[in-house]
Amino acid sequence: VQLQAFGGGLVQAGGFLRLSCDASRIIFRAYDMAWYRQAPGKERELVASITSDGGTTYADPVKGRFIISRDNYADAVYLHMNRVAPEDAAVYYCSTVDRGVKRWGQGTLVTVSS
Repeated sequence: VQLQAFGGGLVQAGGFLRLSCDASRIIFRAYDMAWYRQAPGKERELVASITSDGGTTYADPVKGRFIISRDNYADAVYLHMNRVAPEDAAVYYCSTVDRGVKRWGQGTLVTVSS
């Protein structure tokens, strides 16, 4: 499994950012996917997940602001970050579970200016 996340950067509070994660070496449409984030000094936390058939879940802090989506033709999962808040600043990772093992992309940094 290879997961390549990108799209992070500097965003103003209240702004929008879209993260992307390209997956390879898996039959992507069969896999549940997720986005996690880790802020400095904090543990990595689940942000949002999407099942192989499109069902979604969200962590409470991002409900109503973030949207996770997937494109099974492009083998990609996205995180649409609306109304970004300072507390959303973190390194964001895409993830999946392959044969019982959690796999991680390399992370993409989101910085929020207030």
